[in-house]
Amino acid sequence: MGQRVNDQNFDAEVLGAKEPVLVDFWAEWCAPCKAMDPILDQLGEELAGRVKIVKLDVDNNPGTTVKYNVRAMPTLIVFKDGEPVDYKVGAGQSRVQLIKWLDQFAA
Repeated sequence: MGQRVNDQNFDAEVLGAKEPVLVDFWAEWCAPCKAMDPILDQLGEELAGRVKIVKLDVDNNPGTTVKYNVRAMPTLIVFKDGEPVDYKVGAGQSRVQLIKWLDQFAA
């Protein structure tokens, strides 16, 4: 189910991370978000040590959600060196597409 982050630990876990971080902005009520879970869990294992993958529940963490202008779920944002560098909205990406996308940021 991936590591969870929240408004309180976002800066330390995401912005302060040494490796690039993919943040999955999701919601419990979001069916496409749940469909992405197995893919993101698999990517977390495959890319371990190169890209960190975490989840942020938008309903329980409005501060971070608003700060990064997240309006649709799922939204995937890659952070590198404390800054957002790219994003994708929606659940239309396959595992292979996501790996190709993340490889360009991988440590």
